[in-house]
Amino acid sequence: MNVALIGATGNAGARILSELTRRGHEVTAIVRNAEKVPARPRVTARQGDVLDQPGLAALLKGHDAVISSVHFTTSDPEKLIGAVRSAGVRRYLVVGGAGSLEVAPGKKLIDTPEFPAIHKAEAAAGAAFLDRLRQEKELDWTFLSPSAMFVAGERTGKFRLGSDQLLAHATGSSISFEDYAIAMVDELERPAHSRARFTVGY
Repeated sequence: MNVALIGATGNAGARILSELTRRGHEVTAIVRNAEKVPARPRVTARQGDVLDQPGLAALLKGHDAVISSVHFTTSDPEKLIGAVRSAGVRRYLVVGGAGSLEVAPGKKLIDTPEFPAIHKAEAAAGAAFLDRLRQEKELDWTFLSPSAMFVAGERTGKFRLGSDQLLAHATGSSISFEDYAIAMVDELERPAHSRARFTVGY
């Protein structure tokens, strides 16, 4: 496919870029500084601003899908969604957060006493983005939430998928950026969560 990846040099974005190219997709890597995108086959770096809706829409035109991997506190859901819609791209996949996942019926991770205060603003903005997507009528969107610990690690290909509940294992709740990227590109290639949020973890 011809995929536009917004935020291709971040922790998750860089791994998603690698996974896309590993599988032979053509990628337009949209970043603030195009020089930071590593040179590799099938990757075109483009400088873009997530707050410039018309400029971003112009960069997104002609792609089969858009993957967004940007911080929620430094972007605007209306401008991102608006740019994808204006570009005429229907498929929109979003790197989500874990804060809006449930740890018990009606109780979100962000509302637990253990949730780090330093991450609350980003998590709340991510939850608001998900709420906005759930009202979206035009785009075929998917929001993929990681587990609580979203860290650098190995590309194992061994993980579990869930829906709105936080996935946990014997020693906590975690997923590597590398395995998260596999789940994201799997969803791109074989859509199973259209207009829905899902999660990935060990």
